[in-house]
Amino acid sequence: MANRVLIISAVTDDVLALRDALGNARDGPFDVEDVCALAPGVLRLAAGGIDAVLVDLALPDAQGMACFDRLYDAARHLPILTLCDLDDEAQAKEAVQRGAQGWLSRGYFDNYLVPQSLRNVIERMKVEQRLYIAQARAQITLNSIGDAVISVDLHGGVDYLNSAAERMTGWSRDEARGRPVDDILAIVDSITGRPIVNPLEYILRGDSTASLEDECVLVDRHGRQLPIEDSAAPIHDWNRQLVGAVMVFRDISRNVALTAKMRHLAQHDFLTNLPSRVLLNDRVALAISLARRSRAYPVLLFLDLDKFKHINDSLGHSVGDQLLQAVAQRLLACVRTSDTVSRYGGDEFVILLADERHPQDAALTAEKILHALATPFLIGEQELHTSTSIGIGVFPFDGTDAVTLIKNADTAMYHAKENGRNNFQFFHQAMNQRAVERQLIESSLRRALEQAEFTLHYQPKVDLQNHRITGVEALLRWMHPEWGLVQPERFIAIAEECGLIVPIGRWVLREACLQTVRWREAGIPGVSIAVNVSAVEFRQRDFFDHALAILEETGADPGCLQLELTETVLMRDVATSADLLARFKAVGVKIAVDDFGTGYSSLSYLSQFPIDVLKIDQSFVRAIDGEAGKNGAIVGAVIDMGKNLHQRVIAEGVEDEEQLAFLKAHKCNEAQGYLFSRPVDAALMQAMFATGIAA
Repeated sequence: MANRVLIISAVTDDVLALRDALGNARDGPFDVEDVCALAPGVLRLAAGGIDAVLVDLALPDAQGMACFDRLYDAARHLPILTLCDLDDEAQAKEAVQRGAQGWLSRGYFDNYLVPQSLRNVIERMKVEQRLYIAQARAQITLNSIGDAVISVDLHGGVDYLNSAAERMTGWSRDEARGRPVDDILAIVDSITGRPIVNPLEYILRGDSTASLEDECVLVDRHGRQLPIEDSAAPIHDWNRQLVGAVMVFRDISRNVALTAKMRHLAQHDFLTNLPSRVLLNDRVALAISLARRSRAYPVLLFLDLDKFKHINDSLGHSVGDQLLQAVAQRLLACVRTSDTVSRYGGDEFVILLADERHPQDAALTAEKILHALATPFLIGEQELHTSTSIGIGVFPFDGTDAVTLIKNADTAMYHAKENGRNNFQFFHQAMNQRAVERQLIESSLRRALEQAEFTLHYQPKVDLQNHRITGVEALLRWMHPEWGLVQPERFIAIAEECGLIVPIGRWVLREACLQTVRWREAGIPGVSIAVNVSAVEFRQRDFFDHALAILEETGADPGCLQLELTETVLMRDVATSADLLARFKAVGVKIAVDDFGTGYSSLSYLSQFPIDVLKIDQSFVRAIDGEAGKNGAIVGAVIDMGKNLHQRVIAEGVEDEEQLAFLKAHKCNEAQGYLFSRPVDAALMQAMFATGIAA
């Protein structure tokens, strides 16, 4: 498509000469229009479709620069060439300064010069327009992106910043242009504060890409520090010569904060915000490393909260979580800022005293902790009581690495639990043997359930008026394939601590119920069988449902089942205990309070429970010292109280005739003990039922 040219001239000869030159151009003719004055020319330009303008600045309605300015306002997007005489080029040059692309001298309007000049200026204008659009697009793009962009010339002077770079550096584009890049882009090491060589300088020196090292920050014009990451590259001209460099960088404050947060979460307990075991291990290892070069003794205190599981199970995990948070705060208040308090897991905490000068001083910290936790915790409207058992391990005596030191402190903590809880114990090597034995028992207990190593023995309960057997108590026995008979006192506490008491207790209950059915089928109906229930079992949310399912599954008579619970178990949560006992009573199950007299029950609370039987603890029975003695008075008082509450009273651990005579004299209902029979297996017990009378 031919270029269209508008000629604005009142000189007819000029118009004809130009039409001839353009119409007969060697590379193809132009489409030519002409007007004789500026006003119609401006109107034609407004209609569009013109590619270039040739104008005589001496028109009937406008002359000189005033003429050019009016035309330029109407056609600044088009190439304009002025027409002039050879001796009047000054005006033409002034027009060029104001925006004209050039001029044509009269007398040279030939078929080569005029078309070639027009084609050159038209093409140049198109290139400039394309370049302008590209630059505008690039400028908009650069100002729209979140990354900052800064470029420098070959001498390191800033020649461009985008909007993001202006915001991050605090310098405007106009202020920064021409300044050394180090003035605008000050980069320092975030840790040492030392200046870092700008990547743009590396590029200008070596003509290669570069980037910042980690932990670098930009210091803006106002001294604010921003962590950044970047990439920088050289700028080359068409001849591959280095002419400058450009750097793209971004503010990574959010990334740095997120990384720090993720690192914190990975190293800290989410509930208490205390260091986790991962961070603890690192700090213990560091403390040991430092101690090897000094006279310090890193000490570990391994803490386990006493009775926390009961609180968690009975009051809910929300209360338990709040208690752990409160405990964490008290522990922090007991140590120095240089020490580490860590939540090791569950209700376990480990405290690192990093630089004790005298290992025995750890006892002072342990005492401080015991005292701090002795004060009740107020969680919501609940006043909670807890204590802690503490094991202490000292470097290098109890371990020369973090794993060993923590393990031995843990072992000492279990020793503290075995010594009555709410105390602390320093580790010593003899504990390891006990820890190994405990671990062996725990692993063997797990196998014992699978291998059917448990059995039940039965001890008869005897009516003291006629010596007839009124029922039996089911007692758990463990026949280990290598150790032989393992007494309950060796494994029951371990089973409770590791949670195995729940499946073991369910096995005992099922086996006892099955045995009553077997005896019933053997012609011995209505045998009352008592089963001991641990605190851990009783606090299981599904304890009642499981017990009821076992009764239904085995076909045992609920009226023949008697659950024995200690005072301590019942009194931990009076309302929950009363509700659960009422549910058992509703289906016919009997309730007995075992080891009565050794707990801390209130008689007013005790009367609220639907209790059928009180069992006097054998420690009182064995120490009966006559009517005037204290133990005898206690036994007599319990018997009288049982009668007043319409409860049967059973004395445990009766071993001689003197004890029996005392109990009969005070009209105790029943008794059991070696005087009548040791616990026996089911077959021997069945033979005793045949006579119905105990010795």
